[in-house]
Amino acid sequence: MSIQPITSSPIPPISEINSTQKPTASGSTQQIAKSFEDMLSTLNQSQQNSDNLVEQLARGENVDLHTVMIGLEENNVNFNVALGIRDKLVEAYREVMRMQV
Repeated sequence: MSIQPITSSPIPPISEINSTQKPTASGSTQQIAKSFEDMLSTLNQSQQNSDNLVEQLARGENVDLHTVMIGLEENNVNFNVALGIRDKLVEAYREVMRMQV
């Protein structure tokens, strides 16, 4: 294992600091957008699943009533979570808009 010598200037020059890329907000915005897209996709899938179970029950197909009720309640919980997230986002947006620049 080699030992690195101590350099006289441990701080990089200002030109090197300015040349580095700074993180942009667009990357984090894209991650947030992807998260919301995934959440809404899951909510939509849950809604379609519960709708299919109700339709099968209404047509008289062999569907357990407990399965239908559990599917409906899962969809209800998912929907309420999505509404809660939306409300928090709207509240955060309003708080940012109230900030003085």
